[in-house]
Amino acid sequence: MKNQTEYVKHTFAPVYDSSSRVLLLGTMPSPKSREEGFYYGHPRNRFWKVMGEVLGEETPVTTEEKKNMLLAHKVAVWDVLESCEIRGAEDGSIKNPRANDMSLVLDAAPVQAVFATGQKAAALYRKYCEPYTGVPVIQLPSTSPANCGMKYEAILEAYREILKYL
Repeated sequence: MKNQTEYVKHTFAPVYDSSSRVLLLGTMPSPKSREEGFYYGHPRNRFWKVMGEVLGEETPVTTEEKKNMLLAHKVAVWDVLESCEIRGAEDGSIKNPRANDMSLVLDAAPVQAVFATGQKAAALYRKYCEPYTGVPVIQLPSTSPANCGMKYEAILEAYREILKYL
């Protein structure tokens, strides 16, 4: 099954509220995230550790702690894609992507900057969303275990960029 391409539909809501000032976008939830029912669910993904450190908080563990941390710091999280065909968590295998309607978050909150949490998310946003939103995306490095060649400190430093917009 791991090497098989499957149709995947995004099944959980974006995290945001009317005070969100930064929108962080992944590509599509990984199999582990879909299993967990929340963003960045793979235990080796560094997203929550990085965000905790950037925001001056303990690394959140539960979904509720993660949501609370994001919202307390005016950070929204979602994914670029609503659905696609994908093999496992391999962004490079994505076919037939369908983008989420970013106006859901952008019309409801005073978002100052949109960030993509990886190269593929940035490319998909630029192609399928930016022509409609008019809001450029700032690309951050992936926190995925697949980006193991990038040191934690470099990822952390890159993510500090969001602080300028909070």
